Amino acid sequence: MASKEPAMNGTIVMTGASRGIGRVAAERILREWPDVHLLVVARGSSGARLSAELSAGGRTVSYVAADLGSLESVRSAATEIRDRLNSGDLPPLRGFVGNAGMQYTNALTEGPDGFEATFAVNVLANHVFVRLLEDCFAFPARIVITVSDTHFGDFKHNMGMVPGPAWRSPDVLARTGAFPKPDTTTGGRTAYSTSKLAAIYLVHEYARRLPAGIDVVAYNPGFVPGTDLARNADPVSRFAMRRIMPAMTLTPFATSRSAAGRYLADVVLGTTKAPTGSYVDHGRVVRSSDESYDPLREGELWDAAERFTTARPA
Repeated sequence: MASKEPAMNGTIVMTGASRGIGRVAAERILREWPDVHLLVVARGSSGARLSAELSAGGRTVSYVAADLGSLESVRSAATEIRDRLNSGDLPPLRGFVGNAGMQYTNALTEGPDGFEATFAVNVLANHVFVRLLEDCFAFPARIVITVSDTHFGDFKHNMGMVPGPAWRSPDVLARTGAFPKPDTTTGGRTAYSTSKLAAIYLVHEYARRLPAGIDVVAYNPGFVPGTDLARNADPVSRFAMRRIMPAMTLTPFATSRSAAGRYLADVVLGTTKAPTGSYVDHGRVVRSSDESYDPLREGELWDAAERFTTARPA
């Protein structure tokens, strides 16, 4: 974190605020920063409903609609936010929270741009926002990207539920069928853990490339049952995640939505002190996996993300 915490007024842009830990974090941010303008990015008409709910009590909340699986939609949303910031319609930009995430039951789901859907939402959408808003940040500012300890790939962190990442060239990872048995849940979960490793790689690269005064932090909430992360899973798995596994929050193996959301808000607010490029596990700065520190992969992924997200002439 920079030596000064972000100012009490300003704009924070947030994805994934509709439900789960994001909703808890959004409410806490608004309570702790009464003068903040929270701009939520949400799909379709849900943004209007969400902003109305969050603005109860006189808080300042607005929204921009976007489908995070579509780079064209994300680019349009980011451009609209940038234009509003530059025109003075929004107060200075103090933060971006890339909390939205997706996990599919296969590694064959393709988005409208031809990219594998997990990679598009969990990696490329955040990259578009960071790059298009980069020049709009007022210092000091903080970017927080929600990642996952599934990137460790061991039983301690995954409890055998999610396969570890299987790194490939970004040109392979960005397309469907990058992993063995791509038509299975195992393939989809491998795509998820690999996308979270990729997100950490980009956090490290952002920390090197962004101007001083813009800190970027990876946040791991741990295993949080009861969220809609697995909303594309089969009915039995969805029932287990929503109705059975929440009981695990009574053990050390899982985190409740309220706790995970509070930890996320504290990272955004600067209450949790974290230097740029760091990995915050719950409320502590720790070291991420050994595999997650690889400057060659980080640079390669940066170059690929730049290619993938650059708008092409019509």
